[in-house]
Amino acid sequence: MDFLLFATDKQPWLQIDLMQKHRINAVATQGTFNTYDWLTRYIVLYGDHPTSWKPFFQQGSNWTFFGNVNESGVVRHDLHYPILARYIRIIPVAWNPRGKIGLRLGLYGCPYRSHVLYFDGDDAISYRFRPKRISTLEDDISFNFKTLEQDGVLMHGEGSQGDYITVELKQAQLLLHISLGSSPMHASEGHTTVAVGSLLDDQHWHSLHIERYGRHVNLTLDGEVKRFRCHGTFDQLDLDTEIFFGGVIDQDKQHLTYRQNFRGCVENIIFNGVNIADLARHRRPNIRFEGSVGHYCRDQVYTPITFAGINNYVQVPGIPRRNRLAVSFRFRSWDTAGLLLYRSFADRLGSLEVVLSEGQVNVSIAQPGKKKLEFAAGHRLNDGFWHSVQLVARDGSAVVTIDDDDGAEFRVAHPFQLRTGSPTSFGGGGRFFPASITGCRSNQTAFHGCLQMLNVDMQPVDVELLVQQRLGQYFNVFFNVCGITDRCTPNLCEHDSRCIQSWDDFMCICDLTGYKGETCHKSLYKESCDAYRVSGKTSGNYTIDPDGSGPLKPFTVYCDIREDRAWTIIRHNRHYATRVTGSSVDQPYLGAVEYWNASWAEVSALANASEYCEQRIELHCYSSRLLNTPSGLPFSFWMGRHDERHYYWGGSRPGIQRCACGLDKNCADPQYFCNCDADHAMWRTDKGLLTFVDHLPVTQVVVGDTNRSGSEAQFLLGPLRCYGDRNTWNTVSFNKGAALLFPTFQANHSLDISFYFKTTALSGVFLENPGSRNYIRVELNTTRDVVFAYDIGNGDENLTVRSVVPWNDDEWHQVKAELNVKLARLRVDKLPWVVRPAPPQSFVRLDFDRPLYVGAAEHKMRPFLGCLRALRMNGVTLNLEGKANETEGVRVNCTGHCQDPPVPCQNSGSCVERYSHYSCNCTVSAFEGPFCNHDIGGYFEEGTWVRYNILPMSLYAAREFASIISSPWQPPPDVFALTTKPVTDGRPHRVNITRLHRTLYTQVDYLPVIEQQFSLFVDSKLDSPKNLYLGRVMETGVIDPEIQRYNTPGFSGCLSGVKFNSLVPLKAIFRPTSLVRPYSIRGELVESSCASMLPLTTILIPPEMDPWYMDTEFPHVHDDGWIGIIIGSYHTNEPKAVQDYGSAAKPPAARREQNLPQILEEPKGD
Repeated sequence: MDFLLFATDKQPWLQIDLMQKHRINAVATQGTFNTYDWLTRYIVLYGDHPTSWKPFFQQGSNWTFFGNVNESGVVRHDLHYPILARYIRIIPVAWNPRGKIGLRLGLYGCPYRSHVLYFDGDDAISYRFRPKRISTLEDDISFNFKTLEQDGVLMHGEGSQGDYITVELKQAQLLLHISLGSSPMHASEGHTTVAVGSLLDDQHWHSLHIERYGRHVNLTLDGEVKRFRCHGTFDQLDLDTEIFFGGVIDQDKQHLTYRQNFRGCVENIIFNGVNIADLARHRRPNIRFEGSVGHYCRDQVYTPITFAGINNYVQVPGIPRRNRLAVSFRFRSWDTAGLLLYRSFADRLGSLEVVLSEGQVNVSIAQPGKKKLEFAAGHRLNDGFWHSVQLVARDGSAVVTIDDDDGAEFRVAHPFQLRTGSPTSFGGGGRFFPASITGCRSNQTAFHGCLQMLNVDMQPVDVELLVQQRLGQYFNVFFNVCGITDRCTPNLCEHDSRCIQSWDDFMCICDLTGYKGETCHKSLYKESCDAYRVSGKTSGNYTIDPDGSGPLKPFTVYCDIREDRAWTIIRHNRHYATRVTGSSVDQPYLGAVEYWNASWAEVSALANASEYCEQRIELHCYSSRLLNTPSGLPFSFWMGRHDERHYYWGGSRPGIQRCACGLDKNCADPQYFCNCDADHAMWRTDKGLLTFVDHLPVTQVVVGDTNRSGSEAQFLLGPLRCYGDRNTWNTVSFNKGAALLFPTFQANHSLDISFYFKTTALSGVFLENPGSRNYIRVELNTTRDVVFAYDIGNGDENLTVRSVVPWNDDEWHQVKAELNVKLARLRVDKLPWVVRPAPPQSFVRLDFDRPLYVGAAEHKMRPFLGCLRALRMNGVTLNLEGKANETEGVRVNCTGHCQDPPVPCQNSGSCVERYSHYSCNCTVSAFEGPFCNHDIGGYFEEGTWVRYNILPMSLYAAREFASIISSPWQPPPDVFALTTKPVTDGRPHRVNITRLHRTLYTQVDYLPVIEQQFSLFVDSKLDSPKNLYLGRVMETGVIDPEIQRYNTPGFSGCLSGVKFNSLVPLKAIFRPTSLVRPYSIRGELVESSCASMLPLTTILIPPEMDPWYMDTEFPHVHDDGWIGIIIGSYHTNEPKAVQDYGSAAKPPAARREQNLPQILEEPKGD
């Protein structure tokens, strides 16, 4: 269907008559072919009559549909509930600025057959059952209705056993009352009431569907579904004789308290497959009538006007120059303020202004030179319901009546003059328009809401003449439609917070709820006492919220905060002894445990999140048995989490039905496993701690053997004491492409996700929950970008937190993501939140129909390699460890290949965890290769030498001068022999020299380690080492005689694996990583693998056989290689002891691969 109009039309629309009622499921639009004409936004109205319309509100209460972006594309909107209507009207809101309004429209649906009944408020029908009584396990009831009334009974049925089902309107909201029966044997009542919908008095069709199976009920109204479970313990609905529709016949014979009957239309009443409306139309004998029920829908007169813009108004003329003014109208609105009416007086006598302010109708009469007369009437009139206002004023008096209540009218007598003059403005017109155009000089904000039944000077305003512009004028209003909607139904504010709304938005009031945020989703309190300890708090009473943003409420506990842990302590009503007599197995004493400030579910959440919990339980007995019974079932027991019975006592273990003395084998009677089971006529005691966390807390103590003569028992229960947090370190590592599957994430309208990750991977998906239309995904997109991507009904969107340093640094990082109807935001570590505000009147669709994937996307795409821990979604911790499967590549704890590598990194190389594999970092090693085991060596010709600069000359001179000043006397050098065996035999030799303070450890090859001591007069530091020489020492000045003996011609041969502390000179020469060359070479130095040397085989030596293992006294590493000459002070010729100048602290014992300070000297020959 094509539609083309010029934008100069004041209020263009396209109206379609489908000739009969249809069920419409979708709307599609397209621009005009080969033009620039298309709609970008539009409104859909529908109705049974061309003078009565209702806007279709999308989820989120948005009545504006997004249209096209070009002339050829088709944009389809599937409606979240079907429209039942004959007429459809499309109102353009915005279009392509380069063209005109152009539209091709498609409607998807089918004809709808309707059987209608009309009730006038005194009518009703009943459907009589063939058997006198029916009992159903499941029911399916549906019908449609429309009305202008706020109250009325739509359906009612009841049974003699107390069962009933009632559907009624109350305050324009639909209520379902249902009871499957109550019994004096059960404490819980069967009555259940559920409310759904709002503003149902709009004279348009609403569809109701009730599905019940046992106690489970789905209640659907116009696409809004409420799922609930009926109270009580019964599953059958037992009804007697008949069920009523439209009201109740013979109300005095029913147990239903008086309620007003329904006035309006009902169609297609289906009760468990029976079309009752069709039976009524054909006057079947099993249909009983009360009154004159009609078989057509008699619509009442309803011509509202919607004021939805910032500068809307309607202006109508009145009778001029009269000293009496009478105005009346009806309005409905959510706004607290807005101009309802303005009228100026003739002869410049002033003006009259009626304003909605803070829920009241404020009237002000202003006259020149006089004090403004102001008065108010009504209370909380911005509640969304229709309210009538009648104002009558004449010289010196005025009367305001609200809602036709003469008892609540407000009269005022004050000297003023009145002469009717200019037209009356309704809804606005003074703030954005010149007074010369509208005649309105009010500066009040425009009214947002609906008006109807306008009367000016006792004359009703003909809306049809207004539409045809034959009466008055208007701007930016919609006729024959009331576009108000309830943005607080359903209530998107969580945790019992209060929702307040205006015409186009809502806000959540979180006061006194214990929660915060845009929808009161996030808890104000920490999860446990341990969290308060970490934040620096001391012992005292604190409020905790173990499930965070979950449904359980916060509660107050006592925190016993110590240095290493914090005990969370919750007391209850059974702290003192409870005396029990007269109980038996058939009628036991039930000692319910009521915890202070918390429900059983809330205390269970604390225990479930704790690392350890304990609760002391005691039973003092006098001729009263505990666990010993002939049948094997105990006389007494306790109940824990999930109302489970437990047949073991304090100090024992689950599943063995014993007390503490039964484990210790010291019970009063060795034949039994509890002291009380001896059944002695004397006081005995069984007591101990219950420590199995998954069974705690104790919710009830049951005592059942005190009904014999002289028999008595007393029990008492200690407070629940817990510490630790087993959720924070619920950790798994992903070592290959795998995903953990969890049940589909169930969320209403808000979502929060938090977890920690650690990885070295370049990218990967942390978690994803896909759906047929919606999805959420959190991923490491690049090494510097963490992304939260989602589609909640508005297309693909994403948030990105970008870091200047990579996230894949193998350190823990925390991710927090939140999503609600107001905004989405993402945060990593302490970086600022990245926030994306949601469009106005948005709706969050979190409808997922597939499992939640953790560790990869669906089908194991883009897998994450690394560690995840503490994954919480809407306050619920996902048990990652419980899903781990090592055969699929998911391990418990953060473990990778570096924990037990198949081939260890050698020669001071460090293991770099890649989770799917590992690599060796050879940066500080003198070797290279995949495991740092390939030699880097050089062949020194005779006379060849290398000087490696350790310190710049200026820094060396300054340090040397300071050393001379502080210690002018220097002792002679120490000379140590490394070996007495010849080493010039052409075979490879390994030399390792390590110094710790004044102790020197040396080893040549695999000979025993030699420990030698420096003199106490020697400084424990190697001061200002300047250069490291290989092959020969070439320095100006005096050289130590011991060095000089072997300096000419120097070393000739092959050196490899040379390492001095963190310096690797040969590697720097042959594998340069910097443009700076900190070395000098003289002579012929050729890279060589020292092929003449035999390969060195790595042997894993246990500590007790390792000659270099010094336990905690001397931690070190094996550094293989030959030696260089260290040049320190040339004035004293003293080769001082060497210490690692990069670290003054002794290295930790646990890391044997850590680099240690070494002293390298040339060994003397024999």
